[in-house]
Amino acid sequence: MSEPASEPVWRSVEATVDVAIVPMRRRHLRSVLRIESTVYPRPWSLGLFVSELAQRSTRAYRVAKDGGTVVGYGGMMYVAGEGHVTTLAVDPAWHRQQIGTRLLLALVRASLDAGCTALTLEVRMGNVAAQALYRRFGFVPAGMRKGYYAETGEDALVMWASDVDGEPYRCRLEAIEARLGVGGGS
Repeated sequence: MSEPASEPVWRSVEATVDVAIVPMRRRHLRSVLRIESTVYPRPWSLGLFVSELAQRSTRAYRVAKDGGTVVGYGGMMYVAGEGHVTTLAVDPAWHRQQIGTRLLLALVRASLDAGCTALTLEVRMGNVAAQALYRRFGFVPAGMRKGYYAETGEDALVMWASDVDGEPYRCRLEAIEARLGVGGGS
């Protein structure tokens, strides 16, 4: 069964791989869990993903697919006009091909469609590559959560992007899309 054509295939100028960013479905979860267990010391369970997918009005989950292979995924939760990135991961074999950028772009666009005016997330203090990605999307450090990641005791950097519903942020997203070689969003 083919995926709906409602979301574009993202063709990166910097990468040779084409991936489709599509809504996450239960059928993707085996692959998502494989990536999850590879990249996180304390992976989410199948039950947690199923629960998140069931909350359609307050969640957006996407997967990046190369053909039939899930190579990354991400999720966003909406609360009181704010979007919270719940998870974002790319299979290590697919790193450095702009897949995380494309996933985050799709999640941000979904947040804007849901009426969000600000975005937030937590990221490991040691994950400088992820922090750089988030900075490109306008996230700035706003605080720290000591020992947030219980499995490692690592601190989390709290980041926010404000006024994401304004013209300057729209221009930022369009510039990211231009670098990826994709058309405008919603």
